[in-house]
Amino acid sequence: MSGFFAILAQLEAAGTDFALCTVTDSHGSTPRKPGAKMAVLADGTIFGSIGGGALEFQVIRDAQKVLHKRKAQRFTHALVQDHGMCCGGSIEIFIEPIMAKKQLFIFGAGHIGRALAEFASRLDFAVTVIDERSEQTALLQAEGLRLLNMSHLVAFEELNFTPDCLVCVITHDHAYDREIVAHCARQPHAYLGMIGSQRKVEMAKKIFLAANTLTEEEMAGIDWPMGLPIRSQTPAEIAISILARLIDVRGALEPDLAHRFRKEF
Repeated sequence: MSGFFAILAQLEAAGTDFALCTVTDSHGSTPRKPGAKMAVLADGTIFGSIGGGALEFQVIRDAQKVLHKRKAQRFTHALVQDHGMCCGGSIEIFIEPIMAKKQLFIFGAGHIGRALAEFASRLDFAVTVIDERSEQTALLQAEGLRLLNMSHLVAFEELNFTPDCLVCVITHDHAYDREIVAHCARQPHAYLGMIGSQRKVEMAKKIFLAANTLTEEEMAGIDWPMGLPIRSQTPAEIAISILARLIDVRGALEPDLAHRFRKEF
């Protein structure tokens, strides 16, 4: 793998959004030819080059806008007229946003947690499974999963909660579930769900209110019992009902990308 593509792989592994700028066409004298690439981060940091000078400065600004809008766009530059460059030619640059995989934190590696982790990893979620029971996480088969064999209380310090992360609570202990929900509800997140019966949910709400742990408003944002209300029974079916909800949330976070995928497939 070349140095540039190795950098792109590192950015993706780190969960960093970036815009990929590619020269797709050129006429006359231009600093770079079709195929030249540059990656631009949201703060303007660049890797690679599409020509330098006033052209590159403008492309960086365009790339930042593309990242903000999350929508690919094609730009044409006449180097003399637009940028006062002596080259004299014209160049076309395609800029596409490369959005990091959405972080999915699954607390609990039981039957449902394992099924959810394996399904979600195939659908481009960046999955972290947290369970202190190493014998359970050892049963996970999917590649690319991040496994934290530790107490959820310790894991809280290891996880980076962001406004677009998703959290599923599926542990083997109701008290653990409540502790995790109470903590995560007050962290940045796009989705928080807890598994369980309606009775389990109502009991958790009463406990939270009595202890002043969470407010009614904070609890209103929790998906519990989580998942779509389909007639699911097996662990795999329940995991699919949860995954369907996660896909819907992710689609709402990236509406332009979701629309594009529906058109392509």
